[in-house]
Amino acid sequence: MVMINPQFAWLEITGFCNLSCRHCYAGSSPQGDHGNMTAGDWRRVIDELAALGVGDVQFIGGEPTLHPELPELIRHAIRRRMRVEVFSNLTNVSDAVWDALSLPDVRLAFSFYSDEPDDHDDVTENRGSHARTSANIEKARSLGIRMRGSVINVLQGQRANQSRRQLLDIGLRDVRTDRVRPFGRAADGATPDIAKLCGRCGRNKIAISPNGDVWPCVFARWMTVGNVHETSLRDIYYGASMQGARAELAAAHPEKTPSAGDPSCLPDCNPSFDTCSPQLACAPDAECNPTQGGDDRMREPIMSPHRTVRYSNPRIAGTDC
Repeated sequence: MVMINPQFAWLEITGFCNLSCRHCYAGSSPQGDHGNMTAGDWRRVIDELAALGVGDVQFIGGEPTLHPELPELIRHAIRRRMRVEVFSNLTNVSDAVWDALSLPDVRLAFSFYSDEPDDHDDVTENRGSHARTSANIEKARSLGIRMRGSVINVLQGQRANQSRRQLLDIGLRDVRTDRVRPFGRAADGATPDIAKLCGRCGRNKIAISPNGDVWPCVFARWMTVGNVHETSLRDIYYGASMQGARAELAAAHPEKTPSAGDPSCLPDCNPSFDTCSPQLACAPDAECNPTQGGDDRMREPIMSPHRTVRYSNPRIAGTDC
């Protein structure tokens, strides 16, 4: 198997979230916490990632804007010459976070579910979440913050297409659509299935949890390959456990095994499309391989599981990615 240096990292700085979205792959909720990673631990992790050549990081959760050290961690990543994306539900943003989001080389991504408030709030299971998210989208626009929207189809009858059009109409140039993935709460209690992953996990990406566990991907959170409290990221990424995880993934997805010169396993995927940068390609709603077209182009998520799922909750949409 061709070894590719890490280029992208998810930093899951908290398991705490003010919402309890039905489909959350991390199972985050108001009962979560920030874990045992201190701000110093996260700064050290960012330093190690920079030394490995990682150029793009995404702060996720939980809800990362609720972590008190997020602004300083954003600034630390920028000092290490990284590009930063923060993935948020945009319901609770402090002045300090707004200041950090306004910095160069920082982009904001947010989840959005419907142009109808009740529909959106049904997904988040939090009344008023649509109003708060919508108000903060407008504030981000007024501050000139670079951002992209992620519209995820979760419920049967959800107005996802209309909400995507609404975001495009207010001026967003990057609005993506995705479907639920069978992990976390969306798995409806089922055991995680490696066959439901995309098969590219751990090749040039790495995910770190609020407790320091390292995974090949945020969706492969049962495949712990080390812990940053005990081992350096370099030793974890190139170590035996990660190699074993890659081999297991390759066996489950033989059609995705990379070969020398194969660009499909790189985070920039297809360099002919300038919209397909590492920041765009590596995210919980990752999408690449865009088809040609204007604002209405649809993109196939390269990291989404290719599967058909049926859930016992009749309102949670089955998917066929």
